[in-house]
Amino acid sequence: MTTLTRTRPSPRLRALVRATGGPRYAVALAVDALGTGLLRPFLLLYGVTVLRLSAPVTGLAMTAGVVAGLVCMPAVGRWLDRGARSTVVAASMLVRVLGVALLLATPAGRVGQFATAALFLGIGNQAWPAAHAALVATVSHGRERDTALAAGRALRNAGLGVGALLATVCLAGGTTALRALAVVTGLAYLSAAALAGSVRLRARPDAHPEETGGDAPAPRMRALLAANVAYVFCRNVPEIALPLVLVTQLHASPVWSAAVFVANTVLVVTLQVPVTVALSRFSRRTVLALAGVVLAVSYAGFLAATSLGHGWAAPAVAAVSVVCTLGEIVYAGSATALVTALAPARLLGRTLARFELSTGFGLAVSPAVITALAPHGPAALWGSLTAATLVSASAVACEKDTEATSGRR
Repeated sequence: MTTLTRTRPSPRLRALVRATGGPRYAVALAVDALGTGLLRPFLLLYGVTVLRLSAPVTGLAMTAGVVAGLVCMPAVGRWLDRGARSTVVAASMLVRVLGVALLLATPAGRVGQFATAALFLGIGNQAWPAAHAALVATVSHGRERDTALAAGRALRNAGLGVGALLATVCLAGGTTALRALAVVTGLAYLSAAALAGSVRLRARPDAHPEETGGDAPAPRMRALLAANVAYVFCRNVPEIALPLVLVTQLHASPVWSAAVFVANTVLVVTLQVPVTVALSRFSRRTVLALAGVVLAVSYAGFLAATSLGHGWAAPAVAAVSVVCTLGEIVYAGSATALVTALAPARLLGRTLARFELSTGFGLAVSPAVITALAPHGPAALWGSLTAATLVSASAVACEKDTEATSGRR
């Protein structure tokens, strides 16, 4: 007779899941990311194809949604500082359910209703990162928290990648398939909200006084937030800058752009946690400054790669994109961790909200900046990004590294 033995997760994996918020919360993260991956890359297509809106009008409505989400961040920060944790995460998911429902109820040609749907989706998308980071900071501390944040990002990228892949496969079905994708997305957000809400986690704002970085982090935060605006451009390099350069300037096959995007996703999913753990021997500020140097080197590498002949330029750009992704991984593993370490416990929500404001602003303006610089040649695009990132890395490195004096960090 054959006996079946059930393999139990390793103690290290169980500890990581607990530090990330627990099994139910981990499932909520995966489901939420899957839903976002299904809809986010194709919201523009939904507006143009299903609702028959013009591309400029659709893009403007989507941008307005992002801006509205940023405007709501101070309120999210204050809510978090009153002790709410899982409730805010669940709310960020539920507001996106409302956005999807409005999207499905919007008749063709109705710009206002589409803009309202995009607004609710934008609010949820902007509120989630700060709420998630605050929740993780409540259940884990020190370097365990850094690893948990990295694991959450890796899990989210995996869900986004799978969702985008499924949505790409379904696109052949036309408008009917796009509506079906929206329905599945809404159900995914609703399920994730139920799971996140069931965690029922709150925090006492005055808890863990040893975790505070002082009562007045604003001077240090101003330099860090300004630097973050330049750092976050790296997230739009695989999605916007490289496809723009490869297709319109180098006249390379779109396959190269797809390969870069897939490689970026795979590397983030597989390396985010190991790289974060490997660099934990250094201070978070040092690692964040290193991330800026790596990103700047990759931008300089793109400049060199685009100067090669057409037969070599595309492969060279794809190879350099690996360096850029490594810089993104180092940045993602240290930036939120540093902000969380510097924040006083009673101001954790507002501090994370300010950080997400700078992130959202950088993500919002980077497409316009990239597309404005690209027509002026590779030197204008990559040279500007290199210089801005190096200046930002210097600003991060030159700030007083208070976390190095604290044993818990």
